[in-house]
Amino acid sequence: MKIALVVALLAAALILIVPAASFVYESGGPAACARCHEMGTPVGQWMGSTHRKVPCADCHGDAMTADPSFHITNARRVLEHAQGQAPDRAHLRPVDIFNMLPRCQRCHQQEFAAWANGPHATPYKRIFLDQKHNSTRHLMDDCLRCHGAHLDGGVRDLVQPMNRKGPWTLLRSELSDSPAIPCLSCHALHSAGMPLENRRLESRTVGNRQERFRPSLAFYDRREQASVPAAMLPVPAVLDGDRPVKMSPDPRGALCYQCHAPLSTMQVRSGDDRTPIGVHEGLSCLACHDKHRQTTHASCSTCHPRLSNCGLDVEKMDTTFAKTGSAHNVHFVKCQDCHPKGVPPKRAAAKLP
Repeated sequence: MKIALVVALLAAALILIVPAASFVYESGGPAACARCHEMGTPVGQWMGSTHRKVPCADCHGDAMTADPSFHITNARRVLEHAQGQAPDRAHLRPVDIFNMLPRCQRCHQQEFAAWANGPHATPYKRIFLDQKHNSTRHLMDDCLRCHGAHLDGGVRDLVQPMNRKGPWTLLRSELSDSPAIPCLSCHALHSAGMPLENRRLESRTVGNRQERFRPSLAFYDRREQASVPAAMLPVPAVLDGDRPVKMSPDPRGALCYQCHAPLSTMQVRSGDDRTPIGVHEGLSCLACHDKHRQTTHASCSTCHPRLSNCGLDVEKMDTTFAKTGSAHNVHFVKCQDCHPKGVPPKRAAAKLP
């Protein structure tokens, strides 16, 4: 009995030692985190970031976190330090990213709900087990540039076989229902900037000084394992044949182009390019697409009166806005596509009774 009691006490001590150590360690706040050399840079960035009023534990968990993987990770880091194998930089693993999602939701409920109901929340299994895609295009590591930027490995570590015959299986089954494009793919929480204040203050700010987008908007580059701020991303020079296409100067669009880009020829409509030409040339992606859900149901009425120059309701015209099978893609439609013999003159507006 005494031996069993001693064993039970030792087991309890081993179970409790990690959260207990976490509690003592975290009591020192961010300064305690920065004592580890690989955490010094992230903590310094956090202190000047838009989230500097949010404690580390609110996003990354603390000693009271019920998730065992959090404490196992802490124990692994302690062991790495004890063995002198601590990394030069701290990196979040996929499990760390997915554990943060409900914590993002606590503060950004509307944005999270829109993202969760949009295409960017598509799970790994839908992306990498798509029979139509996998049978026509080879799986490659560059797929992870957009679909799985935080994956700790290559595409061959995620899905097999690496051919166009299949059937395909996810090797990392724990990722099956996880989103391939989580919040941190487009947002860097440690980006420098001012914390989000009461939005009602915008009405007191001169229009050209109002914030265009949050400083956290950034593209996560899996090669560098770092986020590049949207303001530093270039807007590509796209061509329509030999003609340079007029590009929107909206820096948010530069973030979209990191994934929805033309091929190396830079020709419009090549690859996954959606650069508008024709009647919509020069418009920003965000002029029509909701920033988190990507819906476009209100895009026409945002700019157009109900009727077009032809006297037709623009939302009922033969474009992909009204019918996905239309030959007139709303990104590329030109007046001449529907009026090959010339654009008719504008009709006079009907007089109201």
